[in-house]
Amino acid sequence: MRQSLKSGLLALIAAAVPAAAYAHPAIGEAAGLSHGFAHPMTGLDHILAMVMVGVLAFQLGGRATWLLPATFVLVMAAGGALGMAGINLPFVELGIALSVVVLGAVVALNIKAPVAAAMAVVGFFAIFHGHAHGSEMPENAAGLAYAAGFMMATALLHIAGLGLGFAIGRGGERTGFLATRIAGGLATIAGVGILTGLI
Repeated sequence: MRQSLKSGLLALIAAAVPAAAYAHPAIGEAAGLSHGFAHPMTGLDHILAMVMVGVLAFQLGGRATWLLPATFVLVMAAGGALGMAGINLPFVELGIALSVVVLGAVVALNIKAPVAAAMAVVGFFAIFHGHAHGSEMPENAAGLAYAAGFMMATALLHIAGLGLGFAIGRGGERTGFLATRIAGGLATIAGVGILTGLI
């Protein structure tokens, strides 16, 4: 399990490093990187969904520890490109809110889905998150640097979720099971609050 976790973290870092290479010190690119990095970090909906992806990846174990986060980051980048290009995608905010509800519920219920099915669900929701990032890119930001920023922030949030799953798992099977249900349940409740406009 530890080897799988290490492999997953290395894969995420490897995915983020090429994107970071676009962040040259020019003003537009520096602004793009910082704005892109901040965007996922300033929305509770983004934070919860991405952390839940990491926790889910840990729960499934094996190849899922890196396949789920990598799928989310890559599909999110594609969604971001659609947003930057001004291509409309319906129900973006609804999709983002539902991602928190669904991912939180899957974690809370400890659903052991096949890796391919989990990747499909994660990828589906990643499109909405990416589109939101891309469509809200500031006019003075360099596109590639902005994309690098939100991809790196997302990878870090996935790593945080993996770390949370690992920390919960170290508490023992019974304690870990209860803690995971609580974490996923709280995310689901928050997702419902976001969905209904209460949060």
